[in-house]
Amino acid sequence: MLRILILHGPNLQALGTREPEVYGRVTLEDVNASLVALAGELGCEIETLQSAHEGVLIDALYQARGRCHGVVFNPGGLTHTSVAIRDAIVGAGLPTVEVHVSNPHAREAFRHGSLVSGVVMASVSGFGPDSYRLALRGLVERLGAHAARR
Repeated sequence: MLRILILHGPNLQALGTREPEVYGRVTLEDVNASLVALAGELGCEIETLQSAHEGVLIDALYQARGRCHGVVFNPGGLTHTSVAIRDAIVGAGLPTVEVHVSNPHAREAFRHGSLVSGVVMASVSGFGPDSYRLALRGLVERLGAHAARR
């Protein structure tokens, strides 16, 4: 059975209360519950982790090797600043989908660049919390299609 790591970066613990006009009122707990339900429908398992600490996220990427088949990752503000996160995505070697609740390209100019977009399988943004669901569905579909070709 496919196992997917869902990683939530800095400030995502405040979903539902932080800038609701940008991020909505859905909480991180709601997002995770929705992903658990979707994983059941898709026939996969997920594990979730949120951290505001870059090193914890980097460790989680490497620790997922051999245990998980892919990663859905919202690096939050680290998207625009962290070469270390980018390098860990490459180093972990797992198919990864970058997720953003808002559309970074429709926001401040400093959010337009992503250090991780060039090293991930795909990016999903701007669909609110549904961005996570779309990313999980796409990743599982891609991983399943890849396994079927073997």
